Amino acid sequence: MKYENIEVERHGAVAKVTFNRPERANALNPLHLADIEHAALAFRDDAETRVVVFTGAGRHFSSGADLNERGLSADDLITRRREVRMGERCIQAIREMDQITIAAWRGAAMGGGACLALAMDFRIGAIDCHMSFPEILIGVNLMWQSLPLCVQLMGPARAKRAVISGEWIKGPELERWGVLDEMVESEAVLDKAMEWAALYASRAPVAAQMVKRSANAIASPLDRAIMHMDFDQNLLCAGTADAAEAVRAYRAGETPRFEGR
Repeated sequence: MKYENIEVERHGAVAKVTFNRPERANALNPLHLADIEHAALAFRDDAETRVVVFTGAGRHFSSGADLNERGLSADDLITRRREVRMGERCIQAIREMDQITIAAWRGAAMGGGACLALAMDFRIGAIDCHMSFPEILIGVNLMWQSLPLCVQLMGPARAKRAVISGEWIKGPELERWGVLDEMVESEAVLDKAMEWAALYASRAPVAAQMVKRSANAIASPLDRAIMHMDFDQNLLCAGTADAAEAVRAYRAGETPRFEGR
């Protein structure tokens, strides 16, 4: 299938999915998310591919939501709730892939882009890569059912630090926190990810895929039950006075003043 915002290549038992909006730092608009979701779902019937490497074209993995296309198109709440769940669907599609998934991470993984990286089985990162969750800076919560992924990888305190502060967490710290499975120079990231891919592609696929699914089930048995309304929380937060103040201050180049309203 031909995609507008991603490229899919196959090399024997290994496939590579490239987020291909480098002019926007691979920012995620609705069409981009749909492409990623459809590509992930397309691997369901692919018995030949054993490992899928995800990476970003250009300097960055993904800068998160495309702020140029942030607004919801619908006035009715039913449609708006469906629109804000596009990212959640994308994360679930990646998490439920039978194939082993590896993020080859250069540059920024921000907001939704960081969620995509955390949803994968392994992460190979550049020394100069970084992660941030800027949602808090515009007065909204992290959604896409991704907070459990943060807690599972970082632990509760570090997850709270990353998501509540909105600060940039850089490569060496990400490796210490257990977010990165290996850290290399930027120019070596994709080669190292493909090296990992070759290793896992050489293992017995039925056993490997069973282990993956079992490990995910052990780590996250209640994720969906607990986080099933995070998109409603996002709609609530987006309608607060604090969120409006955050947008106003961002556009004016000022520091927002939050009042809990």
